[in-house]
Amino acid sequence: MIEFRPIYVICLREFIKFFREKSRLLGTLARPVLWLFVVGNGMSSLIKPQAGFSYLQFIFPGMIGMTILFSSIFSSISIVWDREFGFMKEMLVAPISRTSIVIGKAISGTFISVAQAVIILVLIPFLGIQITFLQFVEVVGVSILVSFCITSMGILIAARLTSFDGFNIIMNFLVMPMLFLSGAMYPVTSMPPALRHLTQINPLTYGIDAFKHVLLRNGTPPLGPEFPLMLDLAVVTAISLIMITLAALSFRRKD
Repeated sequence: MIEFRPIYVICLREFIKFFREKSRLLGTLARPVLWLFVVGNGMSSLIKPQAGFSYLQFIFPGMIGMTILFSSIFSSISIVWDREFGFMKEMLVAPISRTSIVIGKAISGTFISVAQAVIILVLIPFLGIQITFLQFVEVVGVSILVSFCITSMGILIAARLTSFDGFNIIMNFLVMPMLFLSGAMYPVTSMPPALRHLTQINPLTYGIDAFKHVLLRNGTPPLGPEFPLMLDLAVVTAISLIMITLAALSFRRKD
């Protein structure tokens, strides 16, 4: 059973926490700026422009995906923080369904990630990418879908973590491989066959490819989209439903 008032309260709390932490807002811009203008400029000297797009323009959709990935994972890991400091126990003993808690965490993490992804769009003029209002709306729509998927995955993981000791393991063995095996930094088709199979089970791969459809509409592989847009959206939607269902089931069995 889903109750809307607890969902609203959980979302409001997470939004207040986010806007009070100025370091998270600064980090939102610092990370993609570093990757775009330091790593990107270094790599662009090795990769020639193709189909009218430079390497910096190619990795920009990947930087949006990277922002969503890190933001969504950090938002969901806050469950471990709440558990360690006792706030999670207070929510669990309240007369509300645990499904509502999961949905509240997922929605709040989604919209915080989307807000950070939208902030990244201020870098577009520096890359020579021009977007219409319709494209902006499409970017926001894809951001919501991808953010919900990654946040749900993070909640599923956080439901099984009992302390922050496992956080570094998650970062090193899940988050970073997801980023590098998503086509964010280099085309999926250029990877060895073994790695290419891993990209096909990575939800971030399809999310970033959807961003390429929106922002690099006239691009062709290898620097343009590599999968049909409908496939991208269908895969991310399916994984989102699976992850949020598993997260709700796992959450009920914890604590």
